[in-house]
Amino acid sequence: MKKVLLEMEDQKNNYEQKAKESLQKVLEEKMGAEQQLQSTQRSLALAEQKCEEWRSQYEALKEDWRTLEAQHRELESQLHVLQSKLQGADSRDAQMNQALRLLENEHQELQAKIEYLQREQDLCTSDSQDLQDQLKRSEEEKLALVATVQQLQSLLQKQSLQLQEQEELLKKGQQIYYHKS
Repeated sequence: MKKVLLEMEDQKNNYEQKAKESLQKVLEEKMGAEQQLQSTQRSLALAEQKCEEWRSQYEALKEDWRTLEAQHRELESQLHVLQSKLQGADSRDAQMNQALRLLENEHQELQAKIEYLQREQDLCTSDSQDLQDQLKRSEEEKLALVATVQQLQSLLQKQSLQLQEQEELLKKGQQIYYHKS
């Protein structure tokens, strides 16, 4: 009977030891799973932060593109105005024709820059990895376009002054012609 009790006590101790080992193993697995969960949560938080940064950059770039599109439309409008003024000046004398050719060349340069901006815009919408580089280039091109528009406006003012001077000379010439005849 004692022997059976001792064996049962040994079995009980063995079961307790195995249960402790199993419990220890389960606890270790649980701690490993918790660590993996924490690591995954940190990775998820980092990924969400990166996603939010990209989203913020994307929105900022979208707003910049809207601004560039508005400037593009304004430049096109100014180009149309310049074109109509150039067509009106086409019937003037040789000096005015030379000024007209200069403005047409500048118009072609502006049109080429506008087409380049449109291609850049198309590339930007299709390739989000190049958004930051394209934004820098667009900013530089915007500055160049603003400078070109300022030059065109200055040239247009000069041309208007020349037109006024020529019209005054033409009027004086006509008055002299009429007085002589």
